[in-house]
Amino acid sequence: MEGILVPITFFICTFAMIFGIRYFNNKEKMAMIERGIDPGVRKSTPQPFLSLKFGLLLVGLGVGLLVALFTVRGVFGGNMTDAEEGQSVAIYFGCLGVFGGIGLIVSYIIEKSWLDKHS
Repeated sequence: MEGILVPITFFICTFAMIFGIRYFNNKEKMAMIERGIDPGVRKSTPQPFLSLKFGLLLVGLGVGLLVALFTVRGVFGGNMTDAEEGQSVAIYFGCLGVFGGIGLIVSYIIEKSWLDKHS
């Protein structure tokens, strides 16, 4: 009985989420029409540093994985027990978060210095 409840719950929640998104999107468009705004026209803000941001994020994640790999291999040696394997997973995710965040901070610093120079 428990095995069938998970897929049913998943599909009900997915349907409710899609319905909610469409409902509120429609409500937003109706409010725009009431105020005299064309809902089909959206101002897209240019994002000139988007590729730089994602590039630095991916570089940071890659460096984080390499640091985590060398840390796990250096700390635990060759063969690991289950407890050490759990710790190595934590090291991997921690390094991914830290170095990915460092990549985004570097991206922010580069964008800020460029905008200060050209403003």
